[in-house]
Amino acid sequence: MHEITSWSEELRAAYLYRVVAQAEAGTPREKLFLELANEAEGQAAIWAGKARAAGAMLPEFVPDMRARVVAGLVRSHGPRKLRTVLAAMKVRGMSVYASNSAGQVIPHQLDDVGHHSGLSGGGNLRAAVFGINDGLISNASLIMGVAGASASAATILLTGAAGLVAGAFSMAAGEYISVRSQREMFEYQIGLERDELAAYPEEEAHELALIYEARGIAPAEARRMAQTVITDPERALDALAREELGLNPEDLGSPWGAAIFSFLSFAAGGAIPLLPFVFHAGSASFPIAVLLTAIALFSVGATLSLFTGRNALLSGLRMLAIGAAAGSVTFLVGRLLGVSVG
Repeated sequence: MHEITSWSEELRAAYLYRVVAQAEAGTPREKLFLELANEAEGQAAIWAGKARAAGAMLPEFVPDMRARVVAGLVRSHGPRKLRTVLAAMKVRGMSVYASNSAGQVIPHQLDDVGHHSGLSGGGNLRAAVFGINDGLISNASLIMGVAGASASAATILLTGAAGLVAGAFSMAAGEYISVRSQREMFEYQIGLERDELAAYPEEEAHELALIYEARGIAPAEARRMAQTVITDPERALDALAREELGLNPEDLGSPWGAAIFSFLSFAAGGAIPLLPFVFHAGSASFPIAVLLTAIALFSVGATLSLFTGRNALLSGLRMLAIGAAAGSVTFLVGRLLGVSVG
């Protein structure tokens, strides 16, 4: 029964709120999570009333095994490290753990309807660079390992092609599962928020105001902002996803798009050390492959400096050193295994 499920989830959330508050004892966040626990218990009472009105009998609430395990992890590791798991278990307010290097909470810049004003960019380019880097290092290392065993060019080509395809499909599958799981969690949580917003909008507005207060906004202004947001259901859902769940709907891409993008970027990197063997460069294939790989590794490292702010030359040389170390080790392992098998 929907009402009993919602009642149980609210009480489980209240239990976890109090565990988080205990872990935050002595900080401003302790008050936030204690008040959210009271709100959750109040909302559980609303669902209990609906369940009884429908003729249902409510069981005694006991935290389930999952809640107890998460509570233990929060006590031992702190709520910040468990914020994604807590958000998935209907614990709101995880956005307060968005902090700068000094550990201070950063209030989001919101306009008067509750949307974030900032824009995020460079995500696709960064993902492409990392995908190419993964394909490049893994396939170059594989090729060098096989070459170290004194395999023929045909064997190296076959092994490299198999490694490229297997690695690209593995990366694509991993990205698909990751993004699909994120979307499923978001869709489930936003469904819960939609039901709660319809059932008790004032309580949801109060929760949102508490979170705004915890982020450094004056109480009166926090209440005004929350009331403004809650008047528009769709904008309210967007704000609740960001502020209560700590989720940004704009960051959740398509699972298939992520899988295809990951496949292509990994394959592009993995193809670079294979090119000399594809075009039958003869005895020069291996040295050319090493040279192409070195140039690509340096280029990838230099490109990453766009995101890290580090010196491009040093970043490129560091990536080249990492790739050279990986390739050298696999070449030596291949050489040792080739000799022992021979």
